Amino acid sequence: MLDGKNIILGVTGSIAAYKAAYLIRLLIKKGAKVKVVITPAGKEFITPLTLSTLSNAPVISDFFSNRDGTWNSHVDLGLWADTMLIAPATASTIGKMANGIADNMLITTYLSCKAPVFIAPAMDLDMFAHPTTQQNLERLRSFGNHIIEPAEGELASHLTGKGRMEEPENIVRVLEAFFSPKEDLQKKKIVITAGPTYEKIDPVRFIGNYSSGKMGFALAKVCADRGAEVVLITGPVNQTIDHPKIKRVDVESADQMYEVTMNVFPTVDAAILCAAVADFKPAVRSDEKIKRESSNELCLRLTPNRDIAASLGAIKKSGQVLVGFALETNDEERHATDKLRRKNLDFIVLNSLREQGAGFRCDTNKISIIDKFGVVTHFDLKQKLDVASDIVDKLATLW
Repeated sequence: MLDGKNIILGVTGSIAAYKAAYLIRLLIKKGAKVKVVITPAGKEFITPLTLSTLSNAPVISDFFSNRDGTWNSHVDLGLWADTMLIAPATASTIGKMANGIADNMLITTYLSCKAPVFIAPAMDLDMFAHPTTQQNLERLRSFGNHIIEPAEGELASHLTGKGRMEEPENIVRVLEAFFSPKEDLQKKKIVITAGPTYEKIDPVRFIGNYSSGKMGFALAKVCADRGAEVVLITGPVNQTIDHPKIKRVDVESADQMYEVTMNVFPTVDAAILCAAVADFKPAVRSDEKIKRESSNELCLRLTPNRDIAASLGAIKKSGQVLVGFALETNDEERHATDKLRRKNLDFIVLNSLREQGAGFRCDTNKISIIDKFGVVTHFDLKQKLDVASDIVDKLATLW
């Protein structure tokens, strides 16, 4: 799966830098093209000549290679790459990456790279366990980077613990798994709801919420990329999507979403109910704009909307999978588990507004998945596309 891939290998000042030679050899054998960017400290541990010989390409370390005005373009390098791998990644480099300290060629290349980035930390156990390092790694994860966790073993300090860079063979397996196309949802049909609903008060006002639709659209993309035919039913959002396997249906109100979803559900294998559907709507809707001058106060009487999840759970057939979402602010797992049972869901995706970077309008999310057997799986803060992959992985196991 790495054949023809362009890979930037970043090498930093760690005793584990010698493993970069084995990494290059393995990547080249897989058919990849490798360009090495090394920090000044990295050259103290392995020579550019060794890396250049193995990669069949000049090793890049400095911005300016000669005194004749030529220079190494980190922008061009970032655009060339299909992925960037920093292995080994020291605590210093991880800190600079997390905070945008662009004082060497490796960091500027990282900041310019539009491709997926993989980071293989290597350091002493206390450095790796230090709150600063862990905070930096968490921040890098939130940016969408992939952290290849270090192994436990004997370290350069002769202490034993977690901090040893993962072995080159395992790192290559991680890259191969990433680039392996998954088509495990072939011949499956999935309906996904996304975004908010707007419940009209009058022609110019409505009851709504802050949902952007990003999570639902990410789920639609991942399902379609993995072979499923997707019906995406979305409330009013600014999101766009263009995929031959995705049929988009735009609705506005909870009633409209209910009707379309109930009509589609009998024809699909699964439903993922990601939309933030309004629980209530005005009992009476004015056909004309309500004037402030007509009354000193405006009282709205609200009536419940029909429950899409509960209605689908009541008609779910054997073999169909029903996935719900729960956005909670307190007693999260208890409320989510109760919702799962009441609505006959197969599993529920829980996120909390108390988690920074999770919930409405964010590009990231931090979720837990609770299945109908009570098993709870917690996930780190990730980009919503990566969160969608985790959810779809769980969905695929049920078939």
